[in-house]
Amino acid sequence: MSYVFSQLIREWRFLLRQKYLVILLACTFAISGFAVFSGLSEVSQQQHTIERLKTADLTELANVQNKYSDAGSLAYYSFHLTYSAPSNLAFAALGERDIYPWKHRLNLLALEGQIYESDSQNAELAQAGKIDFVFVISALAPVIVILLFHDLFANERTSARHDLLVTTAKSYFALWGARIAVRLIAVIVCLMLPFYVGTFLSHSALADVGFVTFICVIYIAFWTLLSVWWGKNANSAPRVASTLIGFWVLVAFIIPILGDLVINKTVHSPKGGDIVLTQREAVNDAWDLPKKTTMDAFVASNPQWKDHVDMQSEFEWKWYYAFQQVGDEKAGELSHAYRDAAHTKYQLAGIVSWFSPPLLLQRSFTRLASTDALAAFRYEYRMRGFHKSLREFYYPWLFIKGNPPKAALKSMPSFKKTMLNETDEPDVTGVKLKENL
Repeated sequence: MSYVFSQLIREWRFLLRQKYLVILLACTFAISGFAVFSGLSEVSQQQHTIERLKTADLTELANVQNKYSDAGSLAYYSFHLTYSAPSNLAFAALGERDIYPWKHRLNLLALEGQIYESDSQNAELAQAGKIDFVFVISALAPVIVILLFHDLFANERTSARHDLLVTTAKSYFALWGARIAVRLIAVIVCLMLPFYVGTFLSHSALADVGFVTFICVIYIAFWTLLSVWWGKNANSAPRVASTLIGFWVLVAFIIPILGDLVINKTVHSPKGGDIVLTQREAVNDAWDLPKKTTMDAFVASNPQWKDHVDMQSEFEWKWYYAFQQVGDEKAGELSHAYRDAAHTKYQLAGIVSWFSPPLLLQRSFTRLASTDALAAFRYEYRMRGFHKSLREFYYPWLFIKGNPPKAALKSMPSFKKTMLNETDEPDVTGVKLKENL
């Protein structure tokens, strides 16, 4: 054992005497630290925004309930904050939270327009992405590993020391094993140490930290073994580096980009704007249609209200919200197609990721951090479930009971308590709720 340690200590000293390696490792630590810091800052900003909006939402809701007493006005002016809070591990993999909106304000009006008229961030900035920890590990770490290991053997051959070292070494480990181990440990420490600080500050679960450590070590070890294997018999370090860099470009950029192009060409999807336009045209047209036409369409999908759709005046709130729901139903086919296409694209991207280790690592990481497309779909389903519960709360007052007393408003649905069954496959007009607590 002492022999192993003595070899490792010797290689540590040898590494520290090579200034370019020390600078490279210092830059690695700095980049990883910056990625973790920027991720923590982004998550903190999102959490602060959610808390600020929650406070404002409660205040505004209380003001509306004090000002209005009829169910129609309450439903019209009461907006409810919905949000997808970042997980404790989100700082390390921001994932799709740049693309998919993670907060909305909903009321009882047609849902499709409220979902797809999102406040997603600037599209151009989102396209550029952010330098988060998973980007450093998946995209930059292979380059760092290649720079550390590409000249391990070739330099010794170029300097005519290779044969002498092999002849005088007591064992393969004493010569190459210790050097590889020291460089591998050094790069893992420089990459992972900032991540551990981030997990401590964000109170991440130990199981998640352990799994992330496992996949990151496996990933870095893969690139290390590839670099060592490719450079083992080479005489030219630049040739080894150029070949490895070419492979890195292939799996990190070319395969994902080509895969994305093929997926977008083969999977056709309506645009969110088309859904909004269809729903709005249906709602706007309803003002000019006979009331009976709207109510017949509404009763067709909501037969429980068929005995309560007669109107006593030119305008009644129940008719207004009925054609809002009919507008959602007319846009339902497009909305279904949009979501089916999004799911199909995500599944096909999973197949592509098996040919691209960096992409596979990113998908695994964002899944664990709940920042991938599946998490965004889940948030949308939860919004649909909450909107359905709003309709279930207001419709009895709109169609039968009249104005709700103030005490009844305490049982108004809350997004925070809207839960979904894990196996639910929501319909356009609502989802199956586990329980609206």
